[in-house]
Amino acid sequence: MSDTQARGHQAMSDSRRPFFYPDSSSDTEEYRQDSEERRKRLSKRNNIPNIRRNVTMLPKTQSPNAPIPSTSSQEQGKVEKKNQLCDDRITLVVDNTRFVVDPAQFTAHPNTMLGTMFSSGMEFTHPNERGEYEVAEGISATVFRAILEYYRGGTIRCPPTVSVQELREACDYLLVPFDANTVRCQNLRGLLHELSNEGARRQFECFLERLILPLMVESAQHGDRECHVVVLLDDDSVEWDEEYPPQMGDEYSQTVLSTPLYRFFKYIENRDVAKQVMKERGLKKIRLGVEGYPTYKEKVRKRPGGRAEVIYNYVQRPFIHMSWEKEEAKSRHVDFQCFKSKSVTNLAEATADPVIELEPIRRDEVEPPENPEVQEEEQ
Repeated sequence: MSDTQARGHQAMSDSRRPFFYPDSSSDTEEYRQDSEERRKRLSKRNNIPNIRRNVTMLPKTQSPNAPIPSTSSQEQGKVEKKNQLCDDRITLVVDNTRFVVDPAQFTAHPNTMLGTMFSSGMEFTHPNERGEYEVAEGISATVFRAILEYYRGGTIRCPPTVSVQELREACDYLLVPFDANTVRCQNLRGLLHELSNEGARRQFECFLERLILPLMVESAQHGDRECHVVVLLDDDSVEWDEEYPPQMGDEYSQTVLSTPLYRFFKYIENRDVAKQVMKERGLKKIRLGVEGYPTYKEKVRKRPGGRAEVIYNYVQRPFIHMSWEKEEAKSRHVDFQCFKSKSVTNLAEATADPVIELEPIRRDEVEPPENPEVQEEEQ
């Protein structure tokens, strides 16, 4: 075999040997770094299509520095609507606290005060120098925040730190309905008390128009300016003896047969409500209570001297007294200005010496004689 053939055979045998990677620490770290860089490059390549999907190809005539138009008209409409809503919102100042609200919530309830204020082009409201509206004077921010829930969801939750009476007064001021359908409260006693007051007011207004007012008109037609009404039950019977009537005093009383009105006056809270209603109607000297009223004669006793004493059966029944007299102060006393007073009201005049009044002297007693010299000569 020649030398040339021997070298070719050795080269072929060397090429068939397996390729060997030396297991060194430096080579392993370089391999890891290369693999991490390879992963980063691959992740960047995978994100490039996602970015390109959100970019619209620009026309050839458009400048590359021009703003990229939106791909969706719906998204543009949402942005415009959001900006419009922000412009429509108003700021209310209550108890030094600002509330940013949408006036459309108020106009949806036109029967309330805020609904009236912010409707019809806001003719009833005037903003301050900051463009804010100061409303609900005297109402705390906590109560107003609770009342705003009525315009959003139709219900009001009474905060634990607020009394039911305070919430009720705020609802009355803002003309927001206060009833079992709109108010949620943990204090059921306070809630039911306020609901009873409202129900008692409506009920007594019906009693006043239907039962009590006709008796007042009857008294006015007789020239009286006050009325005393005793409320009896429907099954009460009044039988007075014409010969021996009961002693009722100077006060003339009228009666009304009504068991519902009798039950109404059973509660002292209802009497307070009735008194307040009559005060609002302009009546004076209002008295409500319970007194004994004679119903029928029980027996007659004979006293020494032949005088008869009649004993009646009395029942405890509520009464109501009212007056519409304008000059009641002048009707109860004597006007001393009509009489000339002879008393001395000045202390200096009372301690001074009395003035002596002299009788008038006639003129002939004072004048001297015509010729006094002649008279003296004659004497």
